[in-house]
Amino acid sequence: MTGAQLELVLASANPDKVAEIETIFGSAVALVPRPPDVPDVVEDEDTLEGNARLKAVALVEATGIASVADDTGLFVDALDGAPGVFTARFAGEGATYADNVAKLLADLAGVPADRRTARFRTVALVRWPDGRETTAEGVVEGIIATEQRGADGFGYDPLFVPDDGDGRTFAQMATAEKHAISHRGRAFRALADMLADQTARQ
Repeated sequence: MTGAQLELVLASANPDKVAEIETIFGSAVALVPRPPDVPDVVEDEDTLEGNARLKAVALVEATGIASVADDTGLFVDALDGAPGVFTARFAGEGATYADNVAKLLADLAGVPADRRTARFRTVALVRWPDGRETTAEGVVEGIIATEQRGADGFGYDPLFVPDDGDGRTFAQMATAEKHAISHRGRAFRALADMLADQTARQ
């Protein structure tokens, strides 16, 4: 703890996600990078919360410091909720963003616009050394575009058109625009508010 600032170890080593989370949290939290000697966690739970917990627990055990982790899933109605918890590895282990996007487009080939509905869900979880947890969730509804649009963002951003937007994909939006309505933005803002309330009560 530095003054009133909470210090958390960030479980993610994905540089794109790290940059987003740092931007969303702002100065509310001092994020400590994940130690390089901590191995990747096998995310074999069947829920986003379960996978976030696995990652946060591993960092707490490795560092002794409260840790924050998240897991995000893209749930596509026409694919019976897939890719869901397999979002990051939809096209297989070691899949790139491009691989996953290509598979999603292929799987939805011929599906009309009104049946391309989907939602992004993010669960953000803080695990404390004493076993307590603080959990928040963010959801954004949208549709999957028929082709990639935009060059910013990462992952499925060139395909996801949020209902709360103006018809652009996340990849066509400026960073601040995306964070204002995104699943990850909503989850981490809610988490930051919960942590601030907890700190104020201490």
